[in-house]
Amino acid sequence: MASQQAKKRLPPSAYTVAFICPLEVEMSAARYMLDEEHHRLPTADGDTNQYILGEISGHNITIASLPMGYQGAAPVATVASHISRTFPSVILRILVGIGGGVPSQNADIRLGDVVVSVPEGTLGGVVEYDLGKRTPTGFQRKGFLCPPPKEWLAVLPRMRSDHRVQRNNVSGYISAMISRFPELKDYSRPENDVLYRADYHHNSECKTCEKCSMEEAVVRCTRRHPNDPVIHYGLIASGNQVIKDAIQRDEISNMAGGVLCFEMEAAGLMNDFQCIVIRGISDYADSHKNDLWQPYAAAAATGVAKEILSYIDPPSSMLFPPVYKP
Repeated sequence: MASQQAKKRLPPSAYTVAFICPLEVEMSAARYMLDEEHHRLPTADGDTNQYILGEISGHNITIASLPMGYQGAAPVATVASHISRTFPSVILRILVGIGGGVPSQNADIRLGDVVVSVPEGTLGGVVEYDLGKRTPTGFQRKGFLCPPPKEWLAVLPRMRSDHRVQRNNVSGYISAMISRFPELKDYSRPENDVLYRADYHHNSECKTCEKCSMEEAVVRCTRRHPNDPVIHYGLIASGNQVIKDAIQRDEISNMAGGVLCFEMEAAGLMNDFQCIVIRGISDYADSHKNDLWQPYAAAAATGVAKEILSYIDPPSSMLFPPVYKP
């Protein structure tokens, strides 16, 4: 990486896209997939965030993460509220990171795949599944979360159309990142992707399923390009709890309209800090959940964000002339 003295220094007004990455493993994936990292800038009064700045797909990006040890909707909303203090020109936000997948007959979700939030029916793309009330007839969800801004949704049909006849660029982006930074070998794609039956629980004698029975594994077809992540478009469930039970996972998914993955932050953003949510699948939200796939899933999500941005024209560079540190 270039030295701090050699990095480009731009004014805060030059940054028009914000990545919000709750975890360090997600923030690092976004940072090292930048086409170029920029010089740090001082933050505005009242802004307690720390930022990584740079360029990706022609856009000037600011990357923010949550403080260490924080998670959930409230902390991420606080981080998002501070961004505009320092970067008043940010008009596009992406919540990018990892999530727990919901494989089903309708969605062949696999580890390393990526889910992009889009509206379905009367649902805006993100469902706050644990907000509501318990009644004698069951749980009734309440509230509505806004869909992603149209600037994001407008480019998705073109990208999906392209991917009908050509492979996405995610694997190439990840390979280029690791080639540039060999220290990031942990972001390489793991080999084992096993989906167990929903009623088969993890063997507590092992950490990463080496003693779990393969007889309980779900048989799935081999993909044409097995090492390429598939991009799925649909509903994402957001709530205040980590889901580690496959039966509960499937029950909530059915109740929430057929969600594709679970996460914990998006509900804090969609109404007041509208964004698109991109989640790489790092586990199946079941008792076999572990951290093995987290780095790769985070990189895959960032790769999809990078590809989506390549379909959006960046603002004219003449509006934000570069300023270099003397």
